[in-house]
Amino acid sequence: MLADAALAVMWVGLTCYALFGGADFGAGVWDLVAGGAEQGRARRRLIEHSIGPVWEANHVWLIFVVVMLWSAFSPVFAAVMSTLYIPLTLAALGIIARGAAFAFRKASTELWQQRLFGACFALSSLLTPFFLGTVAGGVASGRVPPGLAAGDVVTSWLNPTSLLGGVLAVVTCAHLAAVYLCADANRAGRPELASAFARDAVVTGSGAGAVALAGIAVLAADAPVLFHGLTHRALPLVVLSAVAGVAGIVLLVRRRYVAARAAAALAVAAILWAWGAAQYPAMLVGSTTVSQAAATSSVLWAVLVSLGVGAVVLVPSLWLLYATFQHEAPERSSPG
Repeated sequence: MLADAALAVMWVGLTCYALFGGADFGAGVWDLVAGGAEQGRARRRLIEHSIGPVWEANHVWLIFVVVMLWSAFSPVFAAVMSTLYIPLTLAALGIIARGAAFAFRKASTELWQQRLFGACFALSSLLTPFFLGTVAGGVASGRVPPGLAAGDVVTSWLNPTSLLGGVLAVVTCAHLAAVYLCADANRAGRPELASAFARDAVVTGSGAGAVALAGIAVLAADAPVLFHGLTHRALPLVVLSAVAGVAGIVLLVRRRYVAARAAAALAVAAILWAWGAAQYPAMLVGSTTVSQAAATSSVLWAVLVSLGVGAVVLVPSLWLLYATFQHEAPERSSPG
């Protein structure tokens, strides 16, 4: 029971990172394709306003997941970190480069500097979720055996399921960001930007659905355990994700941007929990279950109690942060 509770809490953190950090990465993707300095100025200004106050806070969820995995399921932590260290290192470097470039671009005065740092920020935003998606694919397809570096350090993340996970992560992040930015643009009194981001959200949402459908054949051939779980135990969550995704697109077309946010978030959360349900009780497919990987009861109690105490401070603080900056318009909060 304690191990399952710890796993559920960790999965909540992973879901929050996908919904907040994922949209953060997706905003960088839209920064990349916004256009030239003049053409894309309005879009980039809205993106900077939307993610500026929260881009560092979003990574709290990633740290939370890593610490939970390390504390509560250390054998799985050791196996994943040692076998998948290449994509994890690339993702970490992407997070660092992205944050530094985002900060330096805002402080730069020369156009060439802004372009240089902007390109670094945007490319890191594209590559980081891709590498994180390959990590998820490696774990889900059973290519991470127990032990230190026991799996192949190359094929564990360069395989059909991992590539599917990487592409799906990028498209999903872009979709979430576009949906979130619709409401931000509408609230800021920029209906033309809201309509533009709504079109982007419809395209990426449809693209995510197409990738997911194409991925059925990939999973059936390359990750049969995951495929069986998704089509049996986790099927209701898969259907919920699909229904929420379609509902989100309909709401975008009808310009119900706030409701579309909720639908898009539900679609992403449902597919993440479908993955967890499909794989449960295995944490390392084919070898290690939750109970086998879990720490002792005393450690799990300490972790859960500490999290409960910390949540009293963290959750209201994050809620206040997000709520405060959801009420500001770019014209009031950005210089020039």
